[in-house]
Amino acid sequence: MDIEAASATVVIPGPILLLGAPGVGKGTQAKELASQWAIPHISTGDILRALRSDPAKAATTVGAQAKALMDAGKLVSDELVQELVATRLKEPDTVRGYILDGFPRTIGQAKWLDQTLAAVAESLPVVAVSIQVGYTELLRRITGRRTCPVCGSIYNTYLQPPKVAEHCDLDGALLIRRPDDTEAVFAERMRAYENLTEPVVEHYRAMGRFGQVDGARPIGDVTAGILAAVKRLRG
Repeated sequence: MDIEAASATVVIPGPILLLGAPGVGKGTQAKELASQWAIPHISTGDILRALRSDPAKAATTVGAQAKALMDAGKLVSDELVQELVATRLKEPDTVRGYILDGFPRTIGQAKWLDQTLAAVAESLPVVAVSIQVGYTELLRRITGRRTCPVCGSIYNTYLQPPKVAEHCDLDGALLIRRPDDTEAVFAERMRAYENLTEPVVEHYRAMGRFGQVDGARPIGDVTAGILAAVKRLRG
């Protein structure tokens, strides 16, 4: 067992919220932490996507309502998202804790979650850890991202470029950029994050349940930093 895994086993993680701007690596870290702690990674994006692929989930009243809105190209309301999350948190694999990714993303959702957990006997409160990466670095991560349409290999023109510009090292295919991996879209996503999610950061900071780590460091170092922050916050 490595040092990081050993650290994970001596802490009861409870509910952990990972925060961070687009491109900081929340998904990567959530999967790694979930593996080390043997707890689920709960993403609202995954929950909503499951409604389209799992008929059983879409058959519930809440699931059917949310699916109907998505099929119509409309946003799912906070109330429906909260009901879907509440249902997921009642599943048995959440007893020791879970990693929340993408929820709560507004102060209203954060207060709802706090109240929901406070009503559950012996439930630990949420602790929040923010992954911090500078704007310029995030911009390079997003706008430099390229994908091979043939084999799926991922490159970054700034950070991990292919040997031949804009062509895959493995099959020579012309790399593609997702339509939303542009500076304009990134700037809009950053504004949305700052307006909606920064208040969540301040909410948990004021409650003494907040930590932050340097997300520009190597992936393993970021993981170790999150583990140390959770251990300190669970104290």
